[in-house]
Amino acid sequence: MAAPDRRRPLGLRATVAVTIAILVLGSALAKGLFVGNSAADALAQEVGSSMTGLAQSLARQLDSTMWARANQIAALSRIDALKDPAVAQSTIDELKRRDTTIAWIGMTDAGGRVVAASNGLLLGADISRRPVHQEGMKGLFVGDVHEAVALKGQVPYLQGETPKFVDVSAPLQKSDGTVVGVLATHYSWEWAHASIRQLIEPLADLKGLSLFILSADGTVLIGPDGSVGRPLPVPVLSTRTRDGWSADVWPDGVTYVTGVAHGKGLHDYAGLGWTVVARQPADIVFAQSGRLQQIIVGSGIVLALLFSLAGWFAAGRISRPLSAIADAAARIGSGERGVEIPDVGGAAEIRRLSASLRDMVDSLTNKDAALMRLEDIAYEDRLTALPNRRYFEQYVEASTGGNGSATVMYIDLDGFKPVNDRLGHDAGDAVLRQVGSRLAAIFRDDDVIARLGGDEFAAVLPRRPGRAAPDTGELAARIIAAVNEPVSIDGEKVRVGCSIGIAAWPEDDGDMATVMRHADAALYKAKRDGRNRAVRWVRQVAERAAE
Repeated sequence: MAAPDRRRPLGLRATVAVTIAILVLGSALAKGLFVGNSAADALAQEVGSSMTGLAQSLARQLDSTMWARANQIAALSRIDALKDPAVAQSTIDELKRRDTTIAWIGMTDAGGRVVAASNGLLLGADISRRPVHQEGMKGLFVGDVHEAVALKGQVPYLQGETPKFVDVSAPLQKSDGTVVGVLATHYSWEWAHASIRQLIEPLADLKGLSLFILSADGTVLIGPDGSVGRPLPVPVLSTRTRDGWSADVWPDGVTYVTGVAHGKGLHDYAGLGWTVVARQPADIVFAQSGRLQQIIVGSGIVLALLFSLAGWFAAGRISRPLSAIADAAARIGSGERGVEIPDVGGAAEIRRLSASLRDMVDSLTNKDAALMRLEDIAYEDRLTALPNRRYFEQYVEASTGGNGSATVMYIDLDGFKPVNDRLGHDAGDAVLRQVGSRLAAIFRDDDVIARLGGDEFAAVLPRRPGRAAPDTGELAARIIAAVNEPVSIDGEKVRVGCSIGIAAWPEDDGDMATVMRHADAALYKAKRDGRNRAVRWVRQVAERAAE
């Protein structure tokens, strides 16, 4: 035999405190996990969108700058005075002085010889084979970033980099459309660096932010140390045709939230196909959501302690009066006399419990009345309030052992099942209650009508000395008529009928159990003959049932 579990269960106060702590802490953990994940997704979306916006802003700024520079050169090329080399030289010198992004500006004749140049650089040189002259003879030309081979060492450039220029040139035409030369400009790539510095200065708090500018072939024009002049380390970014963002693992093994935007040109300037990439390490992004999770969980632990402490004191107000009630109940249970359940204070439910227990103890002192009531409950059908099968069988057994006589009627409802199936059990219960009430009103006070179960009822009509026997035919007709009255359920009127089997004791048999079987056989004869009728048992009924 296993030894009993002697572990002392937790008291109410401890149970309440522990339960509150678990619920609050569990809620905090679940909320921290959910909010943390949601925050991580939201932050990634926000940072990704901001990276894309940053790249788009820089791409637009580059396009806008190039468009303005191209328009400037195109406008200057239409000034007739510039076709005079002397006038052109003074204008070029003034432009160079005012615009520090111009690395070199000059004018060529139709053959490609430089006839005017800033700071005299390349003056008299033949640049007819250079794209800046060849394309400029055809119309407005904007050339992509390239190394300044001819001017290397002659113009300032970024330390550690080969000087890079962007070419802009336009034809110089006479009034008849004849091209007499080209106004050509090399813009220093320093202006692109300046644009990036201006753009990221307000974003200094974005840790780990990096920007790349790629040429049309995917080569890095501007980027972190070591990346310039090489293809982008993450090729997939340079092949995207749409602006957007994603989280990509770069060759250094770090995952970056990366935004990509493509230069689309501006107005009549088609652009050079540059791509701008902005990135930020993902762990920096998600660190904010991690801190948020820690704050939620930490506050949850503090709240769990505070609420469990509050629960401990609150439960004390409940446990103290309950303990007093339990002590009194234990003393009463041990047989101690004169002990009453205390009238305690506290919550309304506890006061009600105390009063109820006092009433119960008072009731238990009158055992006979309480037991009789319990017996009544045990013998009562809860749905119809009629006696139940148990009472009926005990009554029959107790009342038919002498020299008396009685009539037995078995009553079974017709058409009840369709009503129950179509309208549901609640409707069926309503029909049974109505039928029970009608049957109770028909029988005499000393008759017993009981519900045996389902839609089955039975009645015993004792015949007292000096009292006329009931007219079972007339009684059965009244029962059938009463049962056939419609029952209203939710505004719908439904009807049921009943079949009745009748037998008499001791006329039909001296054994009451046999008489009840005769009444049951007569009931089924009524069912077979068309229902909603009564059949009195005779021997022929038994013979037909046996066939």
